[in-house]
Amino acid sequence: MSAQQPGSNTYLEKVVAQQAVLADDLKSRRAPQAAPGAPGAVPAPGPLAKRERALGRGAPGGDQTGPGPVDVRITGFWRWKNVLVPPNAFVVHTRRGRAEPLHIGLGVSFRFNPSTDSFIVVPGATQTILINAYCICRELQGVLVQGYVQWIIQDFATAYRKLDFGDADDPMRLVNLQLREQAEAAIKDKVSTMGVRDVLSDKQPIIEELTARLRAVAEGEDNSDQGLGLRIVTVQIKEAVVSSSQLWENLQKPYRAQQEQVARLAELEAAEVVAQREMAAARTKESQRLDHERELAELRAANESRLFEAEAAEKLRRARREHDDAREVAELETETTRHALRMERERHAEEAETGRLRIERDHELARLRTEGELALAESRARSRHEQALLDLERETARAAIENGRTPAAVQARLIAALPEIMAKLPKPDELRTVTVNGADQTSVAGLIAQLSAVIGALRAAADGSVSDASPPAGR
Repeated sequence: MSAQQPGSNTYLEKVVAQQAVLADDLKSRRAPQAAPGAPGAVPAPGPLAKRERALGRGAPGGDQTGPGPVDVRITGFWRWKNVLVPPNAFVVHTRRGRAEPLHIGLGVSFRFNPSTDSFIVVPGATQTILINAYCICRELQGVLVQGYVQWIIQDFATAYRKLDFGDADDPMRLVNLQLREQAEAAIKDKVSTMGVRDVLSDKQPIIEELTARLRAVAEGEDNSDQGLGLRIVTVQIKEAVVSSSQLWENLQKPYRAQQEQVARLAELEAAEVVAQREMAAARTKESQRLDHERELAELRAANESRLFEAEAAEKLRRARREHDDAREVAELETETTRHALRMERERHAEEAETGRLRIERDHELARLRTEGELALAESRARSRHEQALLDLERETARAAIENGRTPAAVQARLIAALPEIMAKLPKPDELRTVTVNGADQTSVAGLIAQLSAVIGALRAAADGSVSDASPPAGR
């Protein structure tokens, strides 16, 4: 593919190429024989070739036919021949010595004598003329106008006298060429009075002008006999293209700029809508995130509240338990103190009783001394006897006291107070064991033995003090 030349009008070139392809398609004919240029191909005979065959100079045989513009069959031999014309073709049959044709019309078949007769066969179908008119508009700018004209034979009796259908290959070629030239001239005259924009935007004035001129030529004016026996079927303008590429671009720039502006504005609106949608989506997402965080915070707060309540309840329960334990310990201590006080009161009562007994004894001794003066001898005897009795009573009282304060009772009292004593003792950093009298103090037996020894020593000291407090016997 060749490179595009700078400044060339590519659209114009495309339009011309398409028109050329369409012209080739309209000129193409059916070829029942081999394709042209192929080995053994025979050129398609036209009407003149058929006439030559009809005159006896053609190929020998019974039936003769030609694949030209009209499929005409000639049958018979020598002077007795028949010409069979298709129903959609016009024919004119003339004979030597006659001024008027023997046969004329559409699809007329006839007998034919090659020595005296002649005929012309013309297609009766609608013909199409392609027009490429290179015009100059009012602004002196080149414009290519493309169109087409379709015409048909209306009065063949007039048409075959005024028009040339003698081309062997294409009887309509000369007629089409004449009509094309007239059409191009009419288009150029009309475009020269119009502006470029008018030509490109409104083609109806060109169509009306072209139709009026061609009908005046082909059909005549006011149904006069000045026409060519033809009828214009339709006139259409397909395309109008400016030849100058720069002018073509300049004409397109305003619309392109407007469309570019519309597209740009549409893009901006779309971008704005997308931005708003994105902002709305971001706002929704952020609100959802905040709601989620708020729910999580509420759940955390509720969980922490429940945990705090559980911890507070546990602390309260522990505090209550500690206070209850302390209260029980205090009650035990109070009970122990009360028991000690009761023991002390009992001891004081016993001591008071002992003192009373001493006072009574002293009074008795004083009375005895007074009486002893009277009877010294008897008093001495009696004092000895009474002293002996007092000793016995003292021993009895001591025994009673000792019986009331047995080691078992003291040990039981100490054993009952051991848990309290042990609970109040501080926890020693180190343990040193001292064995008294060979007993192990870490065991219960050793501890009881040691306590028994201490109690015995206390009792011995108490007995000594009591004996020292009593007066000597015989005084």
